[in-house]
Amino acid sequence: MTQTVRILLIGLGNLGRRFCDLLAQKGPEVEARYGLRLVLVGAADSRGSAYDPAGLDPARISALKQAGGTVADLPGVGSADRTAADLVGTAEADVLCEASPVNLQRGAEPGLTHVRTALQRGLHVVTPNKGPLVLAYRELHDLAAQHGAQLRFDGTVAGGLPALYLGQRDLRGATVTRIEAVPNLCTGYVLELLGDGLSWEEAKARARAEGVLEADPSFDLEGWDAAAKLVILVNAVMGIPARLEEVDRTGITGLSGADVVAAREAGRVYKLVATAERRPDSRADLRVAPTPLPADHFLARLGRKQMGVIYHTDIYGTIMAAIDEPTPMPSAATMLRDILDIYVPGGYPVAFDRRGTENAELVS
Repeated sequence: MTQTVRILLIGLGNLGRRFCDLLAQKGPEVEARYGLRLVLVGAADSRGSAYDPAGLDPARISALKQAGGTVADLPGVGSADRTAADLVGTAEADVLCEASPVNLQRGAEPGLTHVRTALQRGLHVVTPNKGPLVLAYRELHDLAAQHGAQLRFDGTVAGGLPALYLGQRDLRGATVTRIEAVPNLCTGYVLELLGDGLSWEEAKARARAEGVLEADPSFDLEGWDAAAKLVILVNAVMGIPARLEEVDRTGITGLSGADVVAAREAGRVYKLVATAERRPDSRADLRVAPTPLPADHFLARLGRKQMGVIYHTDIYGTIMAAIDEPTPMPSAATMLRDILDIYVPGGYPVAFDRRGTENAELVS
């Protein structure tokens, strides 16, 4: 009654490495609870790839990456000559987990090509890489439909918060009239530090030390990350074909520490807020900007490593959700959630008898 799911993993950075940890730690539980045996058959980083139809050891790969190594050096299965694109184009697999860097400035490559290739081959795709969805949302969904594959991307918005599932599934039947979100953890962290009286340089140094700020922080601090996530939200939840260039974007770099402190003293909290307002012409006004929110606003109450979203609807009222994400593990775990959504769409698959004990027969 167990189904084997063969996985290709592209990208072994913060998310990819932690996904390997999840496969090692949660694999037996997933098999017992859901009847799925998750087998990592291929993995690639920037220096090469490894492929073994019998399965790679995800714990070994995680340890190798933590030590600064490359999967290309794995004896017998690694290759510095076989690229990630080669792996996606030729390896026998069922699902591609695409966790390479976003690279919106370079056309979302190589992630976009990886996703296209996998869908054209009929592989399901799960990805926390927002770049391909921002630049080719409709195209990728059309490709998936044409080739009988499924595309899941819950990790592209607000880390491990199931913001897309909440908006697409749990609000079915509603019209979402307005979205407000703080989908970027980095800016919230920096703004909190500025409000505590740290200088910009001190705040950035602390954020880097905590692993929430990249060496080049411009993508986060100038609002590009939040804008990209807003575009995905509007496409997926509002059903409006939004584009990145339509977002009125202002980052937080124009704020001084004194601005943030003064707002706090006045009972307001600065957050980089992404908003989408549905218009009568079935389009939306999109904006990302640092906003001094009233202290009792839901998004203002988010902590320094929290993200949140608010959906305003016509029939379900106002829905608010948040996540506390002290490490990247919840973001990595979205790939597991997406795989389970593809293979176990109804939820918990094991039948129970009246006494609450597991029945050996799986529900189809």
